[in-house]
Amino acid sequence: MIFKNFDFVKHRNKFFTFSIVLSILGIISLFVFGLNLGIDFASGTRVDLQAKHPLSINKVTAEFEKMGFRTERPVLSGQNHNIASVTLRDVLSQKEEVKVKADIKEKFGVEPNVSKVSPQIGRELAKNAFWAVLISSVFIIIYVWIRFEFLQGLAAVIALLHDAFFIITVFSLLHLEVNTVFIAAVLTIVGYSINDTIVTFDRIRENMRSRKKKVKTFEDLADIINTSIRQTLVRSINTVVTVLITVIALLIFGSHEIWTFNVAIFVGLICGVYSSIFIASPLWAVMKFQYMKKERKRKKLPQAQS
Repeated sequence: MIFKNFDFVKHRNKFFTFSIVLSILGIISLFVFGLNLGIDFASGTRVDLQAKHPLSINKVTAEFEKMGFRTERPVLSGQNHNIASVTLRDVLSQKEEVKVKADIKEKFGVEPNVSKVSPQIGRELAKNAFWAVLISSVFIIIYVWIRFEFLQGLAAVIALLHDAFFIITVFSLLHLEVNTVFIAAVLTIVGYSINDTIVTFDRIRENMRSRKKKVKTFEDLADIINTSIRQTLVRSINTVVTVLITVIALLIFGSHEIWTFNVAIFVGLICGVYSSIFIASPLWAVMKFQYMKKERKRKKLPQAQS
């Protein structure tokens, strides 16, 4: 195996630097391009219609332009492309909604379904999504703290935030729509990523117990971590590859409605296995050794005073 003799901890600064550079690029991307917020988090109107014949993007767009509305690029689905979803950035008034329903029914022979999200509801959904990610991160820290130790919980959450931010960066660069489905994908990746990290941390704990009296230097910690990662590496890669096969199949053959979800899962899986192997454990090694040095100084201080 390519990583059989690879020193994960020794090369930690390369991976840390790589992640920091990606994070800086992500911040720049967010400032320059921003996020393409869907009506779930911004405001607007979504019009869904199911015609009895195939539709085209140009035909649907032209019909809404005749009514005086500028739309986002319509999304077509269905076996014969007879289903269209159109997003309007404006919240339609009652009069405008009635007009849209009447015109669409006259043109396509079916009354559309119109759903509206006000700016207040959009802000509320965005706030709830933020709290969902934050609360899940806090409980992960608590769980890993109880199961292992606080520093491992902190390292795990830093790796998770690294994964989530990378997904956000990709969506910003590609200008993909960020909606509630995107939040569901991020929370799904949090579950996959923390699972890999905990498996590695569990092996580290077992190896630490077997060599507890010998762990005195950073090299001792590095040896334990490298051994633990190698012992769990095949399992982590096999798990991710198995899921990636399914995700790729859904990207190729799946419905357009879940395409952004699949993109987020695809990016998150790759980033998650990377952070679990190259970020979380080496980062814990650095924090753990700093804690060990402080503990030694604290114990030596009373002896020096006496």
